[in-house]
Amino acid sequence: MKHIKKILFPIDFAEKYTTLIPWVATFAENFKAKLYVVYVTKDLSEFASFHVPHGSIKTFQEEAVKAAQKKMNAVAKEQFKDIKRLETRVLVGPPAEKIVEFAQQEGVDLIVMGTRGRLGLDYAIFGSVCRKVVRAAPCPVITINPDKV
Repeated sequence: MKHIKKILFPIDFAEKYTTLIPWVATFAENFKAKLYVVYVTKDLSEFASFHVPHGSIKTFQEEAVKAAQKKMNAVAKEQFKDIKRLETRVLVGPPAEKIVEFAQQEGVDLIVMGTRGRLGLDYAIFGSVCRKVVRAAPCPVITINPDKV
């Protein structure tokens, strides 16, 4: 039997991630695994080529990370209070890339994440973080449509 010691749950505060929490909690409890809850914020330095002072972008990025960490702390207290082994992180960069990188660095055994199931133009414009993670992840990925639970 495979031992799952570390589970990664990437969230997007704009998504319906709370509907997935019972699933994630069940996995974490049944496997007695450490749960990592991760939020990835965009790297705003890519906008440095525009006519915006670099100091302003850097300051705004720092404020965005602070706000995300504050939100993550509130989410952890409210939504994950029953999880015994919990660690939260806010990362900066391309979401799929950072999720896969984090899973590799921490030796994650399982990723559980929501998927929107975008189609057509929506998919062409925004792509799919979930699909990229499934393709590149160093471990199994369980995807759950939050509208179906």
